[in-house]
Amino acid sequence: MKEANEPNKVVSLSQRQESTERVGDLLGAVRTIAGRRLQLLLGNMFEQVDDALFDLAEKAENNAAQMHYFDGMREVRKRRPMVERSFLAQVSRELTSITTRPAPAPAAGPASAPVELSLVAENELEESLAITSMTAKNESRLARDLFAVNQRLSVICGGYKIEDSTNPVAPAALAQAFRQAMRELAADMRVKLIIYKLFDRYVLSALEELYQEINTELVRAGVLPQLRHEVVRGEGPAATPATAGAAAAGDAAGDTDTEAELASELLHTVRALFSARRAQAGGVTVGGAALGAGGLGGTFAIPTANELLGALSVLQSQLASGPLPSAQATDPAALGREVAHLKEQLLGQIGALRGERPSQVSAIDEDTIDLVGMLFEFILADSTLPAEMQVLLARLQIPYLKAAILDRKLFAHRHHPARRLLDGLADLAKGWSEESDRDHRVYDKIKSIVERLLHDFDDDMGLFERLGDELQAFQEQGRKRAELAEQRVAESARGREKLELARRRAAREILDRIGSQTLPPLIHGVLARAWANHLVLTILRQGEDSPNFADALRFVNEFIASARPVQTAEDRRTLLRMLPGIERALRRGLANVAFQESDIERLLGQLHAYYRQQLGEMAPDSTTEDVVLPIPDSIQPLLDTEPGEPEPVQDQPTAVAMDNGELIEVEQLKPGTWLEFSPTGDAVTRAKLSWISPMSGRYLFVNRRGLKVGDYAPQELAAALAAGSARILPSEPLFDRAMGAIVDRLSQAAAAGTDDLA
Repeated sequence: MKEANEPNKVVSLSQRQESTERVGDLLGAVRTIAGRRLQLLLGNMFEQVDDALFDLAEKAENNAAQMHYFDGMREVRKRRPMVERSFLAQVSRELTSITTRPAPAPAAGPASAPVELSLVAENELEESLAITSMTAKNESRLARDLFAVNQRLSVICGGYKIEDSTNPVAPAALAQAFRQAMRELAADMRVKLIIYKLFDRYVLSALEELYQEINTELVRAGVLPQLRHEVVRGEGPAATPATAGAAAAGDAAGDTDTEAELASELLHTVRALFSARRAQAGGVTVGGAALGAGGLGGTFAIPTANELLGALSVLQSQLASGPLPSAQATDPAALGREVAHLKEQLLGQIGALRGERPSQVSAIDEDTIDLVGMLFEFILADSTLPAEMQVLLARLQIPYLKAAILDRKLFAHRHHPARRLLDGLADLAKGWSEESDRDHRVYDKIKSIVERLLHDFDDDMGLFERLGDELQAFQEQGRKRAELAEQRVAESARGREKLELARRRAAREILDRIGSQTLPPLIHGVLARAWANHLVLTILRQGEDSPNFADALRFVNEFIASARPVQTAEDRRTLLRMLPGIERALRRGLANVAFQESDIERLLGQLHAYYRQQLGEMAPDSTTEDVVLPIPDSIQPLLDTEPGEPEPVQDQPTAVAMDNGELIEVEQLKPGTWLEFSPTGDAVTRAKLSWISPMSGRYLFVNRRGLKVGDYAPQELAAALAAGSARILPSEPLFDRAMGAIVDRLSQAAAAGTDDLA
C-alpha cells in the first residue's frame, strides 16, 4: 500500500494527449500572431521599396545606375508575392517544427558568427555582412522582450532550450528566412542591399510589438506569468564583438534620419569585418577581450577605458609640445607608419603608467583603435587633400581616438560634432593652395583648431561642437567674400559672352543680306564698321525683338539696295525716295556709336558724292573709293573682310555629342565641384566650378577667394581630364569616403582570407 504523500508515477495517456494538444494550441497561437504581424510588416516594407528605388533612380550618378534601380523596381513588383509567400511559409514551418528539431551542436565560437568564413563570392559576402549587421543590432536592442519569448517557448516545448539562435521569430532567424526568400528575386546586389536596409527598418525594428503580443498571449495562458525580464550579460550573441559594437551604438537604430541609419549600419558592417579578421587570425574572445593566437597573453589585466584615456592624454601632451612638421620635411610613409603603430605606443604607455605592459586591449577598444587608425591612414593617402593639410590633420589622431572611446556614437552618427568638425576642416583644406591663401588666413585657422584640440581636449566633448561652430562662422565669412568676387567674375564673363553673341548676330545679319554681292568700299565700310556696332548696341540695350533692331535691319536692306546701279528712270526715282530716310537713319545710328558731329558730316558728304555719281550728276571721283571712316576708340570693326569675301561667323555652340567617358563626366559636373589642374605637369592649381554659361556652355572656374582661374569649353575640359592634366576632386564628405574605403579594404581582406581557408 502506498503512502499518502508518495507521488503517483503513473501518467495518464489522456493527460499526455491533453498536454500535447495544449502545446499545439499555444504554438498555433504564436504562429498565428507571428504570421499576421509579419505579413503586415512585410507588406508595409514592400510599399516603401518602390518609393526608395524610384528616389535613388532619380538621384543616380549615371544612366547605367539609374537603369539598375528601374530594373530592380520592375523585378520587385513582379516577384513580390513569391518573396512574401516564401518568407511567411518558412517562418511558419520553423515554428511548427520547433519541438522536433535536434539540439544544435556546441559552437566553437560565438552563437552569431559575424561573417561566414566559407563565403567566397563578393556579393554573398556583402549580403552576409548586411544580415549580420541587422541581426546584431536588433538582438541587442530587443534583448529584454526576446528573452521572455525564449523562456516561455522553452516551457511550452517541454524544456527544450530556446535561444536567440534557435527561436524562429528572433531577428537572426527572420533575417535568414528573408535572405532565403530573396533568392526569388533576380535583382542587382545594390538593389538587394537597399531592400535589406528597408527590411531592417520596417520589419526588424518593429518586432517589439510582435514579442509583446506573444508574451501577453502566453502569460494569459499561464506560461511563466511571473517571469522577470532579465538578460544574462556577457553570454550569447550580446558578448560578440559585432554585437558589442551594435550595443554601443544602439541608440542610432532609433534614429529616423536615413543618413544616420546608413552610417550606423556601415559601422556595424565594419565591426563585423573586424571580428571576422580576428577569427581568421585565430583569435578568440574571452570576457569581451580580444586575444591573439598565442593564448591569454599572460596574466595582465585588460586595460580599462580610463587607463586608455590616461595613456592617450600623455601621448597627446607629448605631441602637442613637439614642433609642427612641415609637409616638405615629412615622409608620408613614415607618418603613415606612426599612425599605424599607435596601438603599440598606447600599450607601451599603459605599461609605463601601471608598471606592467598589457599584451592586448578589449575587443571593442581594439576595434576603435584600429578604426581611428585606418581613418587617419586614409587621410594621409587621400590625394584630395594638399600635402600641407594632410600633415596638419594627421595630428588629430589621438584627440579623435579619445573622442571615439568617450563617445561610441562618433562613427555611428553622421551629424556627430566631432565628425562634422573633421569634415569641415577637410572641406576647407580641399580648396587650399598657397596662391589662394597668400594672407595665410585659411592655413592659420586650420592650424589653430588642430592645436586647440591637441592642447585643450581632455574629456569635454562639447569642445568639438564649439570649434565646429567657430569653423562654420569662419567658412561663412569667407564664403560671403568669395561669393561677391564670384558674382563679379560671372557677371564679367556673362557680359563678354553677351557682347560676343551680339557681335556674331550683327555680323551674320549683315553678311546674310550682302550675300554674294560686291559692294562699293564706302557702303561696305559703313555696314562692316559703324552700322555693325550700332546693331550690337541695339541688341544689348533693347534686345533682338525690339522695334529699334527691326528698323536697323531695314536700314541694312535699304543701304545695300542703294548701291545697285541706276539704269532706268524708275531706278532713279526709287533711289531719290530712299536717300532722305538713309540720311536720317545714319545720323541716329552714328550718334548711337559715339561718332562726333563733324565725323558724321564728313561721312554724309562722302555718301552724297557717291550717290550723285550713282545718279549721273557728277563724274566718278576716286576719293569715294578709299574712304577710311573715323572710328572712335571704343568701337572696333566687326567685319574686316574685303568686299565679296564674307567672314565666316559661328553660331551658338550646339550640344556636344557625349561619345566618351570624359565628356560625360564634364556634362555631369555641377557648380561647386572642385577640380585640380596641372597643365604643365608640376604647377598644381585647385579651382571650383563657379558657373556654366547657358549661352556658350563654357565652364568658369574660381579659386577659394572667388577669383577667376580659367574657363574652358566642354571639349577642352574633357581633353584635360583625358590627358590627366585635370582631375575631379570628390565632393563627398571626408568621413563618408574614409568609411567606404575602410569597408572595401576589410571586405577584400575578408574575401582573401576565405579564399585561403577554402
